[in-house]
Amino acid sequence: MSLEEAAAKAAGLACWKGPVDPQPVSGGNTNTNFRISDGGERFMVRIGGNIPVHGIRRTYETACSHAAHAAGIAPEVVFAAKGALVIRWIDGTTFDEAAVRDPANRDRIVALLQRLHAEGARHLRGRAPLFWVFHVNRDYGHRMRDDDHRLKDMVPRLMEINETLERAVGPVELALCHNDLLAANFIDDGDRLWLLDWEYAGYDSTLFDLANLASNSLFDTAAQADLLTSYFGAPPAADFLHRLGAMMCASLLREAMWSMVQEVHSSLDFDFLAYTAENLERFENALIAWRASA
Repeated sequence: MSLEEAAAKAAGLACWKGPVDPQPVSGGNTNTNFRISDGGERFMVRIGGNIPVHGIRRTYETACSHAAHAAGIAPEVVFAAKGALVIRWIDGTTFDEAAVRDPANRDRIVALLQRLHAEGARHLRGRAPLFWVFHVNRDYGHRMRDDDHRLKDMVPRLMEINETLERAVGPVELALCHNDLLAANFIDDGDRLWLLDWEYAGYDSTLFDLANLASNSLFDTAAQADLLTSYFGAPPAADFLHRLGAMMCASLLREAMWSMVQEVHSSLDFDFLAYTAENLERFENALIAWRASA
């Protein structure tokens, strides 16, 4: 839907005490976001339907948002309807990649993820969503062939690499994970951190959340080791660093292929061609580094 249609949908939700004026908020690449003031309070409204090509189901997003709030990680969900989610507005500073890499923030981020992984599943209701990056990548490969994508000739090589990375990761244990740890999903309100945007959340390996965080914010080898030491309380063994590297490559491949699919299926005003190129370069560089460390 257009921005005007999305704003009208946000304004017409049944939760408001009176007339409201939705103000667009930038940053959503799979939804349209608004800030709304109502009754002396402020809210974030996310407008967007299911997106089958990305496995996004808004009922899962709502359930995981509720669970994350109950675990003390995400803001409160105050209303949900078909195609709409209303959460409390958080005043604060949105992180960028440099802020995520800052050692001063590392332990704060780790504490948030530890709480999610240890407690999040206790609060999840309904059918359990699952996110497995290697399946996601395979599905994107099928989608690109179906779409006759401009880069479809890359798919066989990318799928072969995907299989190699999956074997390298090996067996995993499951927990409720966020699975989309872009820097912009962290907000610092001055007292604590919040984690937003739960549309890809589901059961996954905790290793993916750590790898996703590290790959999205360009952690170098030393920062990767520090991240694992902070999370597990001891320096990582070499084989575990190798598994993390494989998962980081898979995470970057997923981000690149997500963008490839968005090129065809998204109507949002965003330069997906440039985003594809950026993440393909990140993926290829990470793959070279991972192979060199084997």
